[in-house]
Amino acid sequence: MARRTRTTNRAGKGDIVTTTTSASQGYRTINPATGELIKQYDNATDQQVQDALAASQAAYEQWAATTVAERAGVVKRISELLAERSKDIAALITTEMGKSLGGAIGEVRFSAQIFAYYADNAEELLADQPIKDFSGQEAFLEKLPLGPLLGVMPWNFPVYQVARFAAPNLVLGNTILLKHSEINPQTAQLLQDLFEEAGLPAGVYQNLYATHDQISTIIADPRVQGVSLTGSERAGASIAEQAGRHLKKCVLELGGSDPYIVLSAPDARQAAREALQTRMGNWGQACNSNKRMIVMEDLYDEFVDELVKQSTALKPGDPTSRDEDVYGPLSSESAADGLAAQIRDAKEAGATVVGGERLSGPSGEGFYVSPAVITDVDQENPAYSQELFGMASVVYRVSSAEEAVALANDSQYGLGGAVFSTDLDEAKRVAEQLEVGMANVNLPSAQGANLPFGGVKRSGFGRELGPFAVDEFANKRLYAVKGDLQG
Repeated sequence: MARRTRTTNRAGKGDIVTTTTSASQGYRTINPATGELIKQYDNATDQQVQDALAASQAAYEQWAATTVAERAGVVKRISELLAERSKDIAALITTEMGKSLGGAIGEVRFSAQIFAYYADNAEELLADQPIKDFSGQEAFLEKLPLGPLLGVMPWNFPVYQVARFAAPNLVLGNTILLKHSEINPQTAQLLQDLFEEAGLPAGVYQNLYATHDQISTIIADPRVQGVSLTGSERAGASIAEQAGRHLKKCVLELGGSDPYIVLSAPDARQAAREALQTRMGNWGQACNSNKRMIVMEDLYDEFVDELVKQSTALKPGDPTSRDEDVYGPLSSESAADGLAAQIRDAKEAGATVVGGERLSGPSGEGFYVSPAVITDVDQENPAYSQELFGMASVVYRVSSAEEAVALANDSQYGLGGAVFSTDLDEAKRVAEQLEVGMANVNLPSAQGANLPFGGVKRSGFGRELGPFAVDEFANKRLYAVKGDLQG
């Protein structure tokens, strides 16, 4: 059956077009569990931006001249400090964007592993690559730094997203100007302070409370050689347009509405519980979360019944709690209001909806939306093509593997996807047909510092993590030598 894909707007991960906190209000820490304003910072001045650009260029000239081993040593110390202070950093993450405390600790520890991976493997990743069959004496490919880079990072994984961008580029020898989300100002500054404590020279990594206009100024500056953004499609289009205008390389990690295909399972109810556990990660605020569950018809009724049962049993709670029967807030008031509105729109368009109500938390305040299960979504329903960035599960019934593949690929997004089956060969065949950057068989997603992360279609381009990340902003220089000149 032919399907139509609809382009939609989304104010998601650090969207520089429609942010969760207006830049005119400055950078603010608001506890999403209570709505309390805790701390506020002024935007950077234009002079501070110019000073940062100058400092980044000056630092680059020195940092790039150090040896790979010296840079790797500093990056390894960053890893150690993150691991040592994971609980304290996690508490700040939870306060600023509402992540579960356990999830925040896991995020910081994974970030430490990312820095360690690039430190431990820097020499190998940056080694010269000989080129065979060159008619002269020798030729090889070098990986050299480019210069200052701009990173625009989101709120949903405020340390991990920075680690993905910063770690490979620091060992490579680039310097970094980092514009973080307006709702994570304390975490943003903490990272710069920690990096410098680890031995990173001043100017190599700088946190900037930049405005949107200042981002444009930074991209246009000839000293800046590239930009990396994790955020929404609208933000990515804006950044890519500006980068292209100034002939700058960019890497974009954007939205996702990953298919989660269940072809067969020993127990449909257990499969539903596992799917919900995946969907609840970071309270549904992950680009590669399983937002579209595509379930074979013989499992569908039991799967949905269990999904509803488990979802409705959850109650709003304190994100620092270890209670597995509670869920936490979304990152901001606008995020919660926006998700609730999307769910209402889906219901008004004919979907069957359980949950999805805008609520307060235990304090009587806060930015909560109850977990939603959405079924009976047709092609005309906005939920068919939107990304629902929160605890909302859209479930589809299919009657064949071919129908599952067609539905999975009928999306403007192409980040990741997962296929589950008791028949491994069948699962592999289906996974091979997914139009995504990351295909998984019998697991929700594969994670590791050595595993590349990225998508296709409107999910962006370029890769982070793994061995390819150091290539994104490297001067892959050909160095060829013929030999002595003959008189």
